[in-house]
Amino acid sequence: MSKEFAIPRFALPAIAARVGARLPQWPHSVALAAALNVARAAGVFPPDALAGLEGKTFRVTILDAGSAADFALLAGRFKPLLRPGPSADLRLSANLAAFLQLLARQEDPDTLFFHRRLLIEGDTELGLAVKNMLDAIDWSAFARLPMPPPLRRRFGSTA
Repeated sequence: MSKEFAIPRFALPAIAARVGARLPQWPHSVALAAALNVARAAGVFPPDALAGLEGKTFRVTILDAGSAADFALLAGRFKPLLRPGPSADLRLSANLAAFLQLLARQEDPDTLFFHRRLLIEGDTELGLAVKNMLDAIDWSAFARLPMPPPLRRRFGSTA
């Protein structure tokens, strides 16, 4: 990975979590479900990886932002949960930097977990399946998506 894109370890100011926790959380759920559906349509997830997630509920919490997103995989599509139940099947919690490092493949889920920068709670088997899926994601699939010209110039997409 290029040093130009290295994501430093950081934490948002404490006020961000205090303010974020007071804001409606449903927009985060809608945005994350939409992004996951784009990734699914692009073929980012390994074949058959989503089958084991069907009907399961998830909560992703960005601790230092005071935000959470709840969603489920239903009928092969990610759906936001606007009124989540008391507890999701799988809960992932971390600071924003850890999630960004995970997405940029700068850190792997195991390293973040064992350094206590990523908290995984709930169904252990489901957690292992999600961790393995994250390890196997084909990020090059995003390069095949059509991009608007400004993004194409910035990120060099030929699609």
